Amino acid sequence: MRQLHRNTKRGSSSPRDSRIPHFNAWRKTPNPLQVAGMANWLMKSEPEVYSIDDFRKDQRTLWTGVRNYQARNFMMADHPTAMKLGDEFIFYHSNAEPPAAVGLGRIIRLSVPDPEQFQKKSEYFEARATKAKPIWFCAEVEYVRHFTRAVSLEQMRGEKTLAKLELLKRGTRLSIFPISRAEFEQILRMGSGD
Repeated sequence: MRQLHRNTKRGSSSPRDSRIPHFNAWRKTPNPLQVAGMANWLMKSEPEVYSIDDFRKDQRTLWTGVRNYQARNFMMADHPTAMKLGDEFIFYHSNAEPPAAVGLGRIIRLSVPDPEQFQKKSEYFEARATKAKPIWFCAEVEYVRHFTRAVSLEQMRGEKTLAKLELLKRGTRLSIFPISRAEFEQILRMGSGD
């Protein structure tokens, strides 16, 4: 199984941006975008590191290298803001020309210790982590499909129904975040050429 390197850089866990939804774990606040037990997500990957074509070839992979606690928590099964098995996500090419939503994936396993934290030669090595007490976790994901056409960031900016999409807000740095069902369906329509 090929392992992803996420586009978040080591040490990029900056203080929480007030514009990013925050779900208080101590109060057990559920994810407000979770509907009937399912939610939708947007997950970013740099295409030169791991593209949608790589994903199609591999069919399944671990979403490794996330080094932001809020994004990590989304991939931990026992966390109140976590993804659920079967949740679908938009695969987004970041740091690309143009940056764009390019396909669809599905969550198939959560709370997997990120193997890169134990590899001393990895840029994601974490000296404090042990196999008994890992610090970083990831999700296993499976490929669903490519979009018929990529949906560029500029196209999303021009779509009124996506005006509140977290990706379009200034200062959004998370590589994984929930999106509403309406936003998810609109991006799917745009990606199918409708």
